[in-house]
Amino acid sequence: MKKITDMPVYAKIDLSTGKTETFAINEEYYRNFIGGKTLAARLLLDLMPKGLDALDPGAVLIINTGPLNGTGAPSSSRFNITFKNVLTGGIASSNCGGTFGFMMKRAGFDGIIITGRAASPSRIEIIDGVISIADARDLWGLDTEVAQEKLRASHAAFHGMLVIGPAGENLVRFACAASGERVAGRCGCGAVLGSKNIKALNAYGTRMPQIANPQKFGKFVKKWVRFIKNHPMTGDALPHYGTVGLVNKANATGALPSLNFRYGYDAQADAVSGETLAETELTRNSGCISCPIRCERRVKKNAGEDREIKGPEYETTGFFGPNIGAKDLRKIINLNYACDLLGMDTISAASSIAFAMELKEKGMADFDVEFGRTDNLDETLRKIAYRQGIYSDIANGSKWMSEKYGGKEFAMHSKGLEMASYEPRRSVGMGLGYATSNRGGCHLNGGYLALLESVGVLSTDAQHPGKAELTVFMQDALEAVSASGFCLFSAQTFVPAVFFHLGPNHFVTRITGKIATHAGGAVRLMLGMKGLLRFNSFFLLPQAEALRLATGFPMYTGGFIALGDRSFNLERLFNLREGLTAADDSLPDRLTKTPQPSRDGSGPDPSHPAHVVPLDEMLKQFYKVRGWDENGVPKEKTLKRLKIKTGA
Repeated sequence: MKKITDMPVYAKIDLSTGKTETFAINEEYYRNFIGGKTLAARLLLDLMPKGLDALDPGAVLIINTGPLNGTGAPSSSRFNITFKNVLTGGIASSNCGGTFGFMMKRAGFDGIIITGRAASPSRIEIIDGVISIADARDLWGLDTEVAQEKLRASHAAFHGMLVIGPAGENLVRFACAASGERVAGRCGCGAVLGSKNIKALNAYGTRMPQIANPQKFGKFVKKWVRFIKNHPMTGDALPHYGTVGLVNKANATGALPSLNFRYGYDAQADAVSGETLAETELTRNSGCISCPIRCERRVKKNAGEDREIKGPEYETTGFFGPNIGAKDLRKIINLNYACDLLGMDTISAASSIAFAMELKEKGMADFDVEFGRTDNLDETLRKIAYRQGIYSDIANGSKWMSEKYGGKEFAMHSKGLEMASYEPRRSVGMGLGYATSNRGGCHLNGGYLALLESVGVLSTDAQHPGKAELTVFMQDALEAVSASGFCLFSAQTFVPAVFFHLGPNHFVTRITGKIATHAGGAVRLMLGMKGLLRFNSFFLLPQAEALRLATGFPMYTGGFIALGDRSFNLERLFNLREGLTAADDSLPDRLTKTPQPSRDGSGPDPSHPAHVVPLDEMLKQFYKVRGWDENGVPKEKTLKRLKIKTGA
């Protein structure tokens, strides 16, 4: 097989001086870290000065792709943004499926490294191998939609774009960046771009990525697309209902956060479910470039209008629905759209508002927001985005608010990043994932154990604490998928189709779930013998075979999982360097000390009297499986095994 000899092409842009230069990626870095968030984590650890604030002009921000981006492989249009986390002070990676990464790569760059601060509002333009910094004062102050429309009108050819909204300009700590209608949502990348006076980036090019073995790669891609389309999860459930199809599933298992995670159930959740959206609001499906899943919901902007907008995902629906006591699906659609225009992460925005609602309920602070009330939330979001008055406090996130007003026990974050919409008292492995996720309370970086505990067809015991091994495996697998340039949904075929056909109540499905609950030893054995897993399969991480055929590297399942392990440990090293410790692998007391109430709210659920996350017990085992010491620090032999040089 022919190996690609050309290394990834990166550029370094110093906004303070206006200088752009090539940045060499050597073969060792390419082989060990591949691309996406993994290579970016290595570069951030190398280039970002220790202790520098995330919004300091000298802070480093990296936008990059993976080797599979733009190759036509299914669900491979993702690009990554890595930077110092504005909410946590640790590492951040934010992933997006818009057009910017695709076009940046076609313009000749696998990644750009941005530092410094422009003297006035600017945009970065990348056209067929040439990078320039242009004036963007005419775009400053515009929302993400109008800014992109104005950019589009000034360019004859189709351009990939990435823009921030007013929230990023005003340094809201959970400001995002938008590429088309797709969003790099979490951790505050919009604020970092805003701090650098960068309103927008646009890219255009005609170059096609190299493929080491184009014929075999093309045949594999065709088979893989058929496999994805024929799988019940990616070929049926996601296309029919999108991620919002998880609302009723999570509600049925008590894993749907309600009233700021006070409960895990909402009696009226079906009113905002994926099924209801499909019946009442859905106009058609859409999706990202090269994605056969087509999980995006398209809905009317307003009733009676022809114009369509992107519908809400599960997280947005859960947080602007049951978690604030709201039942109006059309209102959720509008709030989702408002956040996108303003350039704010819907998870952190809605979760911080839920915290503010509980503060008012308890008489601790009054932001004029209340559970069940939505008529003033559009204005609330606008005030947050523009940091008006007391709402500037909400713009800092729930951790900062709890330090000012109190309520740390019900501020629903980990490390400073608000958690996703899965109630971990009914999904304790997901709780472990939230606590150990390097970017904070993230379900994806946390391993997404909820898929095997509370929202999937094949379910382990949701309260069983023996989840360390499964959490590590899932974290590593998803890290590697992301590093390669794939959407994480492309990995949702790992649960065999037979279980979907049998259904969750079939005795075979239930028995398999019980076996998986106690499979820690087997998973640990597999993790310990990754070097022997020299095979690739459609049924377990087919992304490894796509990577092997595209790059020419000898990439097999074991090495692919090792790539994820290397990625997770790199991010951990950055966090440790920036002052985060094992004490930050934590959850709020509401989840670890207060049992989840019964569905009628009368008290602890009598069927599960000890319904809390046994975090301390799980963390000890997690550290052992990871090869970390009792303080959560990777051991020297672990770093050596993973080929991570700390002195680089």
